[in-house]
Amino acid sequence: MAQYTIYHNPRCSKSRQTLALLEEAGIEPRVIKYLDTPPDADTLRDLVRKLGLSSAHQLVREKEAEYREAGLTPDADDEKVIQAMARYPKLLERPVVVKGNRAVLGRPPENVQALIGEDRG
Repeated sequence: MAQYTIYHNPRCSKSRQTLALLEEAGIEPRVIKYLDTPPDADTLRDLVRKLGLSSAHQLVREKEAEYREAGLTPDADDEKVIQAMARYPKLLERPVVVKGNRAVLGRPPENVQALIGEDRG
């Protein structure tokens, strides 16, 4: 079975639910508490690619105060968004689950079933 990684915030109910779904499926993911160990810009670019997003902005939590502090807007270019998320990890939408060259956003937590199903299919 492929290695799974979850970018996790233990204070977030969706993140906890996503982790629980992985564990219930017998998966022990590598857990990265991204607020304690923020991903760097290259990792964030890689996450955007693996998630298949058309824009880095799709991975941002717009309602956080750091969004305004970073000077972000919906039309901010990808590099500005990536640099803001690297500086303010709280901006990263959570949780993100990675397996190999694919990733899903655990909102809703059931989204991880697509990755789990690949191992079972």
